[in-house]
Amino acid sequence: MQLYHHPYSLDSQKVRLALEEKGIDYTSYHVNPITGKNMDSSFFRMNPSGELPVFKNGAHIIFSTIEIIQYIERIAIVSSGGDNIPFSGREVVDWMQKIQDWNPKFFTLSHIPEKYRFYVSKFIRRVVISRMAEYPDLAGAYHQKLREAYETEDKLKNQDVLRRSKEHLIRLLDEVETQLNEAEYVAGEEFSMADVMLIPVLARLVLLNLEDEYISSRPNIAKYWIWVQQRPSYKKVIGKYFDGWRRYKTLIKTWCFVRIRSMLKRY
Repeated sequence: MQLYHHPYSLDSQKVRLALEEKGIDYTSYHVNPITGKNMDSSFFRMNPSGELPVFKNGAHIIFSTIEIIQYIERIAIVSSGGDNIPFSGREVVDWMQKIQDWNPKFFTLSHIPEKYRFYVSKFIRRVVISRMAEYPDLAGAYHQKLREAYETEDKLKNQDVLRRSKEHLIRLLDEVETQLNEAEYVAGEEFSMADVMLIPVLARLVLLNLEDEYISSRPNIAKYWIWVQQRPSYKKVIGKYFDGWRRYKTLIKTWCFVRIRSMLKRY
């Protein structure tokens, strides 16, 4: 089994947390979307959307985050012989879908300083144009990604788009806060795949320095966040890259890569 992912990708974090929680071995391939590695032809031929993560088991390839996690659950059940490993029930799946319905893209980008965002956006567009010239058979798909990049920049100027994304997040967190008033975890008294879906969302808010506004202001979520950070899966998937000083190491490494490639005009 192979997983194409990256620590920056929120959906990748969800899938990796599921793999760690279920104890599933896999081969890891880092594909950094900020440096345009998801536009390399080998990856693009496998997934023309260029989105992460991609889960591959033999000839079976899955792109949907929830479908990947449910597939992982089935593997875990088969591997254990079905002993004491339940499959996510309806309530868990409903919460998974509810959390997945919030798209973090515009919210995240709107909280990144414009000069850095524009610089990276320009770099990625040049990567796409370069790949389009190198691989004319994929030109149509690359052109679609280029159009999406320009559309993203336009939408970031639209205050209604940003407001809707923020309001969606607030509604989700308020519902989670209410739920945690009744149960220890998102979908009940046991840690589940619903928690796997939520943890990266909270981690993203912390990375954007929004913890006080969105987490600490909600007592139940604040307590929950302290608990889940103690899990080995969190420490391996997220904490390793983003806790404390590590976030600066992770981000600076990528920023230097983009700057050097831009100066050398190597896309």
